[in-house]
This record gives sequence, structure tokens and C-alpha cells, in this order.
Amino acid sequence: MSDDKPSRVVSLARARKARLREAAKAQADSNALKFGRSKAERILEASRTEAARRNLDQHRLEDE
Repeated sequence: MSDDKPSRVVSLARARKARLREAAKAQADSNALKFGRSKAERILEASRTEAARRNLDQHRLEDE
């Protein structure tokens, strides 16, 4: 074999763990796209919920 690159010793356990980390990160990124919401979306939803609650409270009839 006439390779210009020198051979590297690879720890199989390290390579396996790195491969598992990459797979877990890919799964996490996929879940974030599927289920995650941006901070702006969370703030918008919270403000809309609060506005709806205030609106309902304003229309509540007082019991005497």
C-alpha cells in the first residue's frame, strides 16, 4: 500500500460514542423543529392568553 496519509489509531469505544452523540443531536434537532416554538411565539401566546382572560373577567356578571 502506498498511502500518502499516515494511519491513525481509532478507539472503537470513542468512535461508537461519537456516533451515538451525533445521532442523539440529530434527533434533538428534528424534535426541536417538530415541537419547538421560538421565544417570540411563546411570548405571543402568553400575551394572547392573558388578554383573553382579562376580556372574560371584564364580562363576568357580579353575584350579589
